[in-house]
Amino acid sequence: MRIEISVESVAGVRVAARAGAARVELCAGLSDGGLTPSAALIEAAAELAEVHVLVRPRPGDFHYSRDEVDLVVRDIAVARRCGAAGVVVGALAGDGTVAAACARFVDAAEGLETTFHRAIDVSADSRQALDRLADLGSTRVLTSGRRRSALDGAPLIRELATRTRVTVMACGGVRAANAALVVAATGVGDLHAAPRRPAGTARAGDLSYAGAGVPPGYDHFETNPDEVAALCAVRTA
Repeated sequence: MRIEISVESVAGVRVAARAGAARVELCAGLSDGGLTPSAALIEAAAELAEVHVLVRPRPGDFHYSRDEVDLVVRDIAVARRCGAAGVVVGALAGDGTVAAACARFVDAAEGLETTFHRAIDVSADSRQALDRLADLGSTRVLTSGRRRSALDGAPLIRELATRTRVTVMACGGVRAANAALVVAATGVGDLHAAPRRPAGTARAGDLSYAGAGVPPGYDHFETNPDEVAALCAVRTA
């Protein structure tokens, strides 16, 4: 079982590396579903672990303008120069199929591993999307089987995992307590998780810069080292 941990800080990378995670998905803005991190963060992270950089230019849907596609291509080049082992990308056409721009993304990666992210879960058809990604040369896809959790989406994840040469990685509510169940239900060997806990101390006042969704009394989230360690310690039969 290979565990990928999604983080948004150097401290989070250190947590994942110490726990023995196979990979780190490096992001900014996890509360927005993940956005492209800075070049400096990529460089620092790549010195500590195998880093796969999320390249996502904005929150929201995956129907990108020409300017946004160009930005993704440029950010892929930045990630490559900064030492990333792979990139995590995705775009959809207006009809929900895999966008033609994804071929540009794979080309821009220049041999780096490419993961197609959860845009597949809102594509018109996950099976057709997976077949197209195989044709493009994508390394893996990240999916919850079009459901909120990997366990709920397990039947589709299992089907996708046996469909093509693309590696299928399951995500959606994956934690140490259910990781073995997810593997058994889906048949996959790659799991993705982003265990976080609230941190910081919010001070009373007229202004607050607390992150989105942070509970009262805190001001940001950080990678949860206990949960990451427990998840990476799970062994399956």
